[in-house]
Amino acid sequence: MGQAVMKDATAGATVVALPGAKTDAKHGVVPLPAATRKPLSQRLLPALRAVLVNVLPPLLTVLLIALFWQIAASGPQSSLPPPTKIWEEAKDLIVEPFYWAGTQDIGLGWRILVSLERVAIGFSLAAIVGVLLGALVGQSIWAMRGLDPVFQVLRTVPPLAWLPLSLAAFRDSQPSAIFVIFITAIWPVIINTAVGIRNIPQDYRNVAQVLRLNHVEFFFKIMVPSAAPYIFTGLRIGVGLSWLAIVAAEMLTGGVGIGFFIWDAWNSSRLSDIIVALIYIGVVGFFLDRLVAFVGTIVTRGTLTN
Repeated sequence: MGQAVMKDATAGATVVALPGAKTDAKHGVVPLPAATRKPLSQRLLPALRAVLVNVLPPLLTVLLIALFWQIAASGPQSSLPPPTKIWEEAKDLIVEPFYWAGTQDIGLGWRILVSLERVAIGFSLAAIVGVLLGALVGQSIWAMRGLDPVFQVLRTVPPLAWLPLSLAAFRDSQPSAIFVIFITAIWPVIINTAVGIRNIPQDYRNVAQVLRLNHVEFFFKIMVPSAAPYIFTGLRIGVGLSWLAIVAAEMLTGGVGIGFFIWDAWNSSRLSDIIVALIYIGVVGFFLDRLVAFVGTIVTRGTLTN
């Protein structure tokens, strides 16, 4: 085998000498070969490959869409501006999203933050109340018979249909917009949580009975972990609907949010500003979905499908 066997005279242990390794004849110690590190290029190659696989296809798609848009909108009969004209007319909105020149003359970054604040409040309330009501409906057959038909009727009401009632009740645009977000996002959370609770294996319930868990312990130790994939699926749907609802609500309630900016730009015939704002909305909505999905992946330990 090309290996030399040596006898340690002091300890009586047998030492195997590796090929090409120098041994200490006195003590019979075989020094291990020095660890070799991979070159930097080989270590960066997998990361670079992953970036290319995930970034290059959507980047090429966006470039092709922009090229087709440029060609289609360059004709004299086109009513929409091409990408080059959008860049000329709305360059300041793109490169300076956080400029501040007054109460209403602010960048789109500040407007997005105002809208995100409303979404954070309304969506958080919808998540808490939705999970609790979903657990109740999923756990109790009587609650399901009494509440589920009501939920199925209310969830079909369009978000903006709630806005006049919320304005009449709160008499202020800020809580009215938050209520619209809340009432829009809560239904998928309730429904998905209830489905997840109903699908808890009976063995888990038997273990809870053996351990004599009370209702609070059963909720946090059995129900929530078991139904977490369903809950976060509802949360992802809910956060998307929240972002849709706040943009529509701000168009009617006013303020400094991104929705009111789009409505004001339309009244001023600034189509380039509207298109830039729509791109901002889409990008922020994408990152909101990815954020909820990332948290769900951590909580569910990878069982949540992205």
